[in-house]
Amino acid sequence: MRVYLDNAATTPMATEVIDEMTNVMKAQFGNPSSTHAFGREARGVIEVARRKIAKLIGAEPKEVVFTSGGTEADNMAIICAVEDLGVTRVISTTIEHHAVGHCLNGDQPFKVDYVRVSDTGRVDLAHLEDLLQDDQKTLVSLMHANNEIGTLLDAEAVSALCKKYNAYFHSDTVQTMGHYTIDVNTFGADFLTCSAHKFHGPKGIGFLYVSKEVKMSPMIQGGSQERGMRGGTENITGIVGLAKALELANTDILEHQEHVQGLKTYMMAQLIARIPGVNFHGETSPDKSLYTVLNVCFPPFENKSMLLFLLDLDGIASSGGSACTSGASVGSHVLRGIQADINRPNARFSFSRYTTMEEINYVLEIIEKIVLAVPVG
Repeated sequence: MRVYLDNAATTPMATEVIDEMTNVMKAQFGNPSSTHAFGREARGVIEVARRKIAKLIGAEPKEVVFTSGGTEADNMAIICAVEDLGVTRVISTTIEHHAVGHCLNGDQPFKVDYVRVSDTGRVDLAHLEDLLQDDQKTLVSLMHANNEIGTLLDAEAVSALCKKYNAYFHSDTVQTMGHYTIDVNTFGADFLTCSAHKFHGPKGIGFLYVSKEVKMSPMIQGGSQERGMRGGTENITGIVGLAKALELANTDILEHQEHVQGLKTYMMAQLIARIPGVNFHGETSPDKSLYTVLNVCFPPFENKSMLLFLLDLDGIASSGGSACTSGASVGSHVLRGIQADINRPNARFSFSRYTTMEEINYVLEIIEKIVLAVPVG
């Protein structure tokens, strides 16, 4: 049996998305910047998709800027804040995705302050307010849900603090867009990021939501596409796929949440019952934790360093953290950031609406075999 439980890294594309993209590939090949009929038709396809996405997140179409994915969108938000908005300080955490974290490292023309996080990855809002009282032009950059441990941010509380102290707010919503109903009006951020392949859309396409109150110049130069905010010929098929995937994700979203949360809750309970000493990284209660991610901290066992390899041999795809750092020997910066015991083996299991109970039971059986050396069958 083969089981895919690495959906936080990427998800399989939905059949409906593939069909929509294939139709566009066949019918629309014009350059959207061309003024003839072929170009106008291609431009029309893009703008229909933009309006659909904007409606789904409560934004105006002009506030949606298409990008190559979440990493570019995160980079754009930070660079825009510094270069166009005059930000001289960024407040973030040490457990952000590297798309944000690497932008804050090195010799930068701005100060970086790190807000404290708990041992479950929860942002210390009192410390954030203390930092914000230092009167500087500030961008607060905090991810909506941690991609490795799943802890959710109280975005509305952060937004309220940013408004109180006249700070800009950027949130990496790559793991939550398409999994929660996100309305930019209640979320209250100036920038939000999205990547289609996290919710059964295509890779290589995403968007940056930029509040209409913010004026930005392009990070990528070369053309006047995206209303002058991002040069380069648009990825028409990717944009259509993104819009279709987000539309599908928001259809019966509560049913999807209930299904996946049920699998996660069941797997947690079964692990506790079957594996003495097992624990979990991050928040685990449904109201504080991303329902698609479960980071398991196993007790030490023989061959613990080969856990992911052994799971893979039995057909189970999981990870030790972000796929963006696969092959790195330094370990998880997120687990270090929450002072977790990094000497204990861990695995991140992440689910999708296509995950089944049969698959979870198989994974539990294999985990027992590996960790406790229990014979299968």
